[in-house]
Amino acid sequence: MKLDAPFYTEQELDALYETDPVAAMRISREQHLLRAELARTAPAHAGAALPTRAEIDVVLDEARRILLRDGGDLEYVALAGDVLRVRLKGACAGCPRAALDLRNVVETLVRRRYPRIAKVENVF
Repeated sequence: MKLDAPFYTEQELDALYETDPVAAMRISREQHLLRAELARTAPAHAGAALPTRAEIDVVLDEARRILLRDGGDLEYVALAGDVLRVRLKGACAGCPRAALDLRNVVETLVRRRYPRIAKVENVF
């Protein structure tokens, strides 16, 4: 299963469809498959302990593969209580889509696997 599809909004896909319908359909399909894969990932028990740094790194590596497709990257900064702090790097730094990627890619992956993590935030 290819897990490096980017997350685009419906409006972005519609705009892309006007100029390149083949690419829009490919991206839409990849995005749909990734969402389905994320939905199949069983979340940990809500009463479970917070994840270790090694467990977080595994999930962040999954997110990193997705971000690297567009030249972005991220690094672990800290786990402060139930808030995971990461630093978006590469093309993600200063990108207008960075907030969407943080929420739709990184936070989705982390929170599905570790629901005790309440929030993922970018630190500069």
